[in-house]
Amino acid sequence: MDNKIRVLICDDSAVYRTVFEKILNDNPDIHVVGKAEDAYNARDMIISLKPDVMTLDIEMPKMNGVEFLKKLIPQYAIPVVVCSSEEKSAIKAIEAGAVEFVAKPRNLASGAELAKFGEQLANAVRQAKNAKNIHSGTHSYKVKTFGTDEKTDKIIAIGGSTGATEALPKVLEGMNTHTPPIICTIHMPEGYPEIYAQRLNKMLKIDVREVTDGMYLKRGMAVIARGSRHMRVYKDRNGYFVTCEAGPKVSGHCPSVDVMFESCAYCAKENAIGVILTGMGDDGATGLLAMKKAGAFTIGQDEKSSLVYGMPKAAFEMGAVDVQAPLNKISYEIYKKLKGK
Repeated sequence: MDNKIRVLICDDSAVYRTVFEKILNDNPDIHVVGKAEDAYNARDMIISLKPDVMTLDIEMPKMNGVEFLKKLIPQYAIPVVVCSSEEKSAIKAIEAGAVEFVAKPRNLASGAELAKFGEQLANAVRQAKNAKNIHSGTHSYKVKTFGTDEKTDKIIAIGGSTGATEALPKVLEGMNTHTPPIICTIHMPEGYPEIYAQRLNKMLKIDVREVTDGMYLKRGMAVIARGSRHMRVYKDRNGYFVTCEAGPKVSGHCPSVDVMFESCAYCAKENAIGVILTGMGDDGATGLLAMKKAGAFTIGQDEKSSLVYGMPKAAFEMGAVDVQAPLNKISYEIYKKLKGK
């Protein structure tokens, strides 16, 4: 069973759920791990069962399939095969994030029609399993992979301003899918973080996204704060998650690096690593000091490699920085700390 494609079925019809389960389980390379009757039930099962692929109906109570896809894919980008009699909705489903569409059989009593559908569904599941990226709206997301070590107590917080949009990729280029989650606040105007995250996502090995309110963080993921929204990190039994909220400027900025760092100090304490990059002003200095006092390891970009040695300088002079490092050595310092050296 370990090598089989794990499938979650989401359909409000008990009859269709049973039919789909039998059809798929008749294939030696596919195994149905769960059946959900609505989007909310499916959401919980995705977290607990970790399927490779989900089949999804469109017309369902509480939340239809298209709306579910729009909410699901930014947080859990798993391949979805839409199975519906509403063929007119196929385009909307694909635009929302479905990778395949298969029309439901209209006559379940017809053996020939059911056999044809079964072959189409199984092939669609196999094709979906091979998907590497999922497109939802104007966004592209790397397919979600569930590993046994996804959750972690460690977290990395990075802040910066002027010059940081060029500096951040140089820090992240050494990261991989096993790296603890990374949260980044850089002073950027509304609209730009989305474009920036998409560009980084194409360049790097890790999954880079603009933050979504309530998003849970996993290894190999970096989230970028939205313009005009403060990003804070919290932790519950499911791991770290972030919020994205409008609010007054803090330390002269929204989003504020201080806000992010201070939330990290509160919920992660000694399990956090804080990094302050090039930037004008002193946003982040107070928050980085709070992280250090809580037990976090802190890094400041050095003067020579900073385009503007303002934010790192303020943090260093405040005593918030454990190690100063040139830009090309920051990822090395991060990994050295993660390895306990």
